[in-house]
Amino acid sequence: MRVISYQKDGKSGVGVVIGDNDVIALSDVAPELPGSLKAILEVDPGLDKVRAASDGKAPSFLMDDVLLDPVIPEPIAIWAMALNFHTHVEETGLTTSDKFPHIFLRHAGGHVGSGQPLMCPDPEIARAYDYEGEMAIIIGKSGRHIPKDKALDHIAGFSVYNEGSVREFQGHNRQFGLGKNFEKSASFGPWLMTPDEFGDPYVQSIRTSLNGVVRQDECLDGSIFRMDELIHYISTGYKLRAGDVIVCGTPGAKKPDANDKAAQVDAHFDDAVQYAGRVHMTPGDICEVEITGLGTLSNPVEADIPPVYTIY
Repeated sequence: MRVISYQKDGKSGVGVVIGDNDVIALSDVAPELPGSLKAILEVDPGLDKVRAASDGKAPSFLMDDVLLDPVIPEPIAIWAMALNFHTHVEETGLTTSDKFPHIFLRHAGGHVGSGQPLMCPDPEIARAYDYEGEMAIIIGKSGRHIPKDKALDHIAGFSVYNEGSVREFQGHNRQFGLGKNFEKSASFGPWLMTPDEFGDPYVQSIRTSLNGVVRQDECLDGSIFRMDELIHYISTGYKLRAGDVIVCGTPGAKKPDANDKAAQVDAHFDDAVQYAGRVHMTPGDICEVEITGLGTLSNPVEADIPPVYTIY
């Protein structure tokens, strides 16, 4: 089952996708359920009520008729993994622990839904704005001190995440902080896919394309810490809550050939990380992250506001 969060006619909604483009609005078939996916997971962590309510029902509208929100628009926590693929560790030359995952936090204001524009920083602020294609886990059943053999029971579903990173700001201090949290710098979607439909993630591949050129392409089996280990570790110190998101790390870049001029790193950029094969995102680009068997997250890249005092 695939579940989306969306905006239609100025209102937020949750729907079940059937076929290629049809959507069953939960407000039509289960008006007793809450109006947000996070709130639904709090009362229906396995989405059993959603499945029962939508089974066999006629579609309400087409997915083309809505704006997709991030799958969970405002999770309490977005736990993101750094250096969780062997290839990414190797290309960066950075070090990480083989015992404990390298974790940082993102905030909800930093991501958008599939199809919505990513905001590229003004070049006066930063020029090294990078994609990072990743798999996202959405927590359904809350828990603390979750053992590894129970961890998968706490997953409501999976999605795709583009963990956009502003490299100059990553290098300002030891914490990734603002470099991983620029306004609308990441994307999350297009849907939540339940575990029964997705199956084993570690037989699937993740591919990131920029303007149709594949820049990352690796089996998810290349990750260092698996989802059961991440859930166990995080829940040791934090009560994982319904709607929390765990973003599982990005693979290394595809090695460029000699004719791939776009993939040559600009040494004048004040990057925290430099490696061959990376291409920075700029306004006018289209970035797509596909996880086979799960879906494709696609976003145009637009220019962020200029660096002038702005009141909202």
